[in-house]
Amino acid sequence: MPPSERPFENLPMVLTGSGDSRPRTRRAIQPDPITAANRSNRVGHAGSLRTSTIAISERWQEMQQARAAEGLPEPEQGIPLMLRIDTSFDLDTLRRQFNFEIISEQDDGYVIVVSKDLDLSLLQQKLDEFETAAGSASIAQIHELVNDETQEERLRRILTEQLFSEWPALKDDQELIVDVSIACAGDWQIRNRPKRNPRWKPETWAKKENEWTNERMEAYERWDALKDSRLEDVESMLSPYSVDILKNWDNANVQAVELPDSFTLRIRIDGRGFRDFILNYPWVWEVTEPDDIETPQQMARDLDSLAIALTVNPPPKDAPIVCIVDSGIQESHLYLDPAIRKSDSRCFLDGASSTDVADYVKPSGHGTRVAGAVLYGETVPSSGVIDLAYWIQNARVLDKHCKMPINMLPAAVIRDVVTHFNRGRTPTRIFNHSINSVVACRTRHMSAWATEIDQLCHDRDILIVQSVGNIPCCNPSPNIGVEQHIAAGRPYPDYLSQPVARIANPAQSLQALSVGSVTYESVCAGGWQSLASQEGDPSAPRAG
Repeated sequence: MPPSERPFENLPMVLTGSGDSRPRTRRAIQPDPITAANRSNRVGHAGSLRTSTIAISERWQEMQQARAAEGLPEPEQGIPLMLRIDTSFDLDTLRRQFNFEIISEQDDGYVIVVSKDLDLSLLQQKLDEFETAAGSASIAQIHELVNDETQEERLRRILTEQLFSEWPALKDDQELIVDVSIACAGDWQIRNRPKRNPRWKPETWAKKENEWTNERMEAYERWDALKDSRLEDVESMLSPYSVDILKNWDNANVQAVELPDSFTLRIRIDGRGFRDFILNYPWVWEVTEPDDIETPQQMARDLDSLAIALTVNPPPKDAPIVCIVDSGIQESHLYLDPAIRKSDSRCFLDGASSTDVADYVKPSGHGTRVAGAVLYGETVPSSGVIDLAYWIQNARVLDKHCKMPINMLPAAVIRDVVTHFNRGRTPTRIFNHSINSVVACRTRHMSAWATEIDQLCHDRDILIVQSVGNIPCCNPSPNIGVEQHIAAGRPYPDYLSQPVARIANPAQSLQALSVGSVTYESVCAGGWQSLASQEGDPSAPRAG
């Protein structure tokens, strides 16, 4: 191309060299000095490996007998071994000569294998032969059989750094979500595809190729069967524990000619089950933590970090007391614990223990969040020193569905709660009651629920902070939601004046302080537009 026609003169192609890509000479591979020393000292090397072999075999069998005595399911027979080998050692030799299944090859010269022979008798036979110079010298390339009573070196290589560092302090009831990879490569291989000999007749070549194809198909069928068997084995071994199998990935690519050598399970499991499974299931080759979800162990770590950066001081002894009449409270929460008067906590649900005051509403509780709003308002600090201003009492009146059971009369419940807490030397005078009916209040008569609140406020000189209720985003008639109002031609904020949008019972109480929400700010971005146009407008769903 002429220079005038070159469009990319600023990117010239530079010739840096030419010639045959194949090296003219091969660099000799230097023998491993440890291998050479082992060959020179057959008796000493065989004796060292034999000592480790016997100790590992006996210890593993004792562990399995102890599990059986506890009535735990017995996994597929196999013993994990960690070998330090010559880096030039062909791993296929471990399959052929020792019947080992290769689990994981490490970067530092170690390899994790599994032997189905719990006595390791074949390995001991090879050691005897090597010692007398009658057997294969491949034993010399096995530099070490790691004799680790705690399996620390194996754990270091199959767990992530984070999980390994936390392993010693793992609690039995600690919840984890992890991805566990299980090897299922087996101890067999597919031999190389035969090369055609020019002297063979066509039918001879066809026969040999057909035999190889059949062997290959049989091997893949065996791998599939092994994978299914291992999956059943894993489920059986995990069955005594609190476990959820969340996902299952087959690591084989169905479009590639590769070994289906493993599968991965995402499991939610407690610490006791996790410890037993990792220590006693030899085919685990990797355990990682999901990076696409929030795991309970990461939440615990974040909480520990927060606890270091944050100091929450309890309120003064004479600080005001606020009783949260709701679904219970997570009383040990880092932000709430110093303010909770645990000795006062009480459950008023029929059929439940009076001490069952936890917040079971998923995903993050209801009464717990109300208590947080009372103590911190809209700003929750993540560091520094916090001096709390109020004491919190916990009155649980709602079940795990955030509902009051149908056999409980709301008016009677609020009377029982106020009567219980508004007595003694320090009677409670402030009650937060974020509970409503799901329909608008009636206007002809005051309800029994609202009347009881008025009476309690008058007689006991107390303040009940009452929520005004919510308009659902979408709901069928008669209690229609925002979506149905707009579809009927009633735009925001006009629908707020409709009878169906009135505040919910018992927010019509005259004595209670009934509160709702207002808009923080308007939004107009990405095709979305908030109903309210400016800060301070009534909230579209009238949350309160």
